Amino acid sequence: MLDHESVRRLRAQAQALGDGAREASAEAVVRRVFALQAQDASAADLGIRVRGLDITTRAIRAAYEDERIIVRGWYMRGTLHTIPSEDARWVLGLLSPRLLAATGRRYQQLGLDDDLRRRADRLLRQVLAAHGPLTRAELTEHLTTLGIPQDGQAPFHLIRHAALTGVLCHGPQRAGEATYVLLDDWLPALGRLRWEGDAALAELARRYLAAHAPAALEDFATWAGLPVTWARRAWKLLAESGVITEYGTLTMPAGRVQELPGLSDAPDVRMLPAYDNYLVGYRTRDVSVPAPHQARVWPGGGLIRPTVIADGLAIATWSRGSGARSIQVDAFEPVTPQAQPGIEREKAAVVRFLQASS
Repeated sequence: MLDHESVRRLRAQAQALGDGAREASAEAVVRRVFALQAQDASAADLGIRVRGLDITTRAIRAAYEDERIIVRGWYMRGTLHTIPSEDARWVLGLLSPRLLAATGRRYQQLGLDDDLRRRADRLLRQVLAAHGPLTRAELTEHLTTLGIPQDGQAPFHLIRHAALTGVLCHGPQRAGEATYVLLDDWLPALGRLRWEGDAALAELARRYLAAHAPAALEDFATWAGLPVTWARRAWKLLAESGVITEYGTLTMPAGRVQELPGLSDAPDVRMLPAYDNYLVGYRTRDVSVPAPHQARVWPGGGLIRPTVIADGLAIATWSRGSGARSIQVDAFEPVTPQAQPGIEREKAAVVRFLQASS
């Protein structure tokens, strides 16, 4: 059995957030994490920064827009994530049917029947082919020709529907605002899907464990937004392939060393952005955030605050001061002398990163 400290440190290491683990590029970070929370684009950039070694905002934009090796879209739980571009289609193929079905009632409430959604998909394909990249507001203008009101939730759900059906994806930023492009133009297809059906489900579970283990199948179900029955199926497939090892109720990739180096006198301090994977990738929170302080990280209303961790354990929340010039840290307990230098280094690194992006 693994104790809480070992689980926490192994998870932080898997996420490139502990024991000195860092990646050299935005692509390497996203490959390691596989799916980076990205409902807030600036938080996603900070999520790459915290796992990398001196990665700049310019390098992140180049990975998205010039090299096109990472892409932002609606994947796990129907939430925006950044994933490796080569994985976009098979992940959509696995998850989008469930996401579309789960949105069916909302479509009905908004008066978006099957025929209207199909016509909207065709229209968005046509206007992006002729005029893309386009912002959400610009796509909404075109959708009004179908009788869709500009205000309300209908335009968003039609744009998201087109993304889930493989029509469009996020493209380059324009003056800091997201634009949309045709998926097939932005990321040309390379033939048949890399994985389909059970093979895709098993691959998703394998990627999850590579980035989050030690973890349980219920953690995978929570992260992916899939039924526990699907998670059990995925675990069975991985076990039959011999690629996982069980440690009590938790699972690790087979062959991954579970022994950890001794703790350094100076903890590995990282400043996580809001909504970070490390905080939302599991069914429960007690391993990473002490129970008495969880309400400070999850204050309600769907908010997950930017958080400071030391060797994988949350010790504070943080916020930006005026502009990008200062960082305010709100510690749960008095900060130890050993952790303080790490906090100061991270504060300075975040300020530099934010200033470069402003």
